[in-house]
Amino acid sequence: MNVVGFAGFSGSGKTTLVEQLIPALSQRGQRVSVVKHAHHKFDIDHPGKDTWRHRAAGAFEVVAASDRRLALMREFEQPVQLSVHQLLAELYQGVDWVLVEGFKECDLPKIEIWRGPAASYAVRPAGYPSDHFVVAIATDAPTQLPAPTQLPVLDLNAPAAIADWLLSQGGRFAYDGELHGETLT
Repeated sequence: MNVVGFAGFSGSGKTTLVEQLIPALSQRGQRVSVVKHAHHKFDIDHPGKDTWRHRAAGAFEVVAASDRRLALMREFEQPVQLSVHQLLAELYQGVDWVLVEGFKECDLPKIEIWRGPAASYAVRPAGYPSDHFVVAIATDAPTQLPAPTQLPVLDLNAPAAIADWLLSQGGRFAYDGELHGETLT
């Protein structure tokens, strides 16, 4: 499987780009999964539902499955900071691409999302000058990048072209499936 990260500050457009890349890659015959970094306490379950009641009763894991989907919810007794490699190991291995959103500091090849000064949020420092895992920059302001670069500069507003670029890179994003010495809690 191929794995590529998308890094950038909150509000830069990571989620929008990933959301657009999923159908762009799928239309090119690729099966796509996503790993998303969530902040703080989040929940995908709702009070009163059977699975929520099982978790509230103290179940360590609850798997809910139908003929259309499967969901695994795992409760940790103590806060755990899982690495992106541990999460990738949890995924079904029969996918072509995994798009990793967030995990700004991870050791995976990634595309940095950078918005220019005209964006609706304050300009943040770019990571690409010091992060050697950044392999390309997706931006809406290529002439306003804060530092010169030899990296490919991709049009943030052209997800189909970004999908084509990803597919054109051969094995550059191939993931070896190794946990890098880590175990899942």
